[in-house]
Amino acid sequence: MAGKPKLYYFNGRGRMETIRWMLAGAGVEVCFYFMEIDLVKLKQGGNLLFQQVPMVEIDGMKLVQTRAILNYIAGKHNLYGKDLKERALIDMYVEGTMDLNELLMHYPFHKPEEKEKQLAVIVEKATTRYFPVYEKALKDHGQDFLVGNKFSRADIQVLETILMAEELKSDILSKFPLLKAFKGRISNIPTIKKFLQPGSQRKPLLDEKTVAEIKKLFDIDQ
Repeated sequence: MAGKPKLYYFNGRGRMETIRWMLAGAGVEVCFYFMEIDLVKLKQGGNLLFQQVPMVEIDGMKLVQTRAILNYIAGKHNLYGKDLKERALIDMYVEGTMDLNELLMHYPFHKPEEKEKQLAVIVEKATTRYFPVYEKALKDHGQDFLVGNKFSRADIQVLETILMAEELKSDILSKFPLLKAFKGRISNIPTIKKFLQPGSQRKPLLDEKTVAEIKKLFDIDQ
C-alpha cells in the first residue's frame, strides 16, 4: 500500500494551498514538511527540478510545478472529466480561476498603502471577468457542478477562490445567486466539508508576521 503523499512547502497558503484543496477534495491524507529549515538542503540534494517549491512526493515520484502536480492528482482521483472535451472545459475554468487566485495570493504581500487599490482591482476582475463566467455556466446547463454534472477539480478550485475573495469582501457574491448556491453545495461535499472545519490542514489568510517570515525564507525584497 502506497504511503501518504508528502508535501514540501512553508507553513502557509501560497502555491501549495490549491494542492492541499485538491488532495482534500479527493479524500487523501497527507504528510507535511515545512521549509523553514530544509529548503537549502532540498536544493543542494537535487530534489527540486527547478530549484523551487512546492514539491509533492507521491507514487514514487517527486513532483514540482504547481499545475503539473494538480493535473496528476486530478487525473489520478477522477476529478478531470470523462473525456478530452470535458477536460478542456475544466482546464479553461481552472486557468481562469488560477489567474484570479494569483491576485488573491499576492494581496498580503502588497505594501499597506497599495492594498486599497489592489483590492479594487481584485473585486473588479472577480465580478466582471471571472465570476460571470461561472454564473452563466451554471445557468446554461442547470446542473449542480460546473462540468459534466460531476464533481471535478473545477468545482474545487473555483470554491477555493470564492472563499479567498470573500475574506477580502464578504458580499462579493451578492450579484451571483447561482454561484452563491454552488458555494453552499460544494462546501457540503463530505471531503470538502471536513477540510473546511477548524483544525484541518487548510491554511488561514497570511498575517503580517507570516508574510515577513516568507519574505525572509525566499529572499523576497519588497
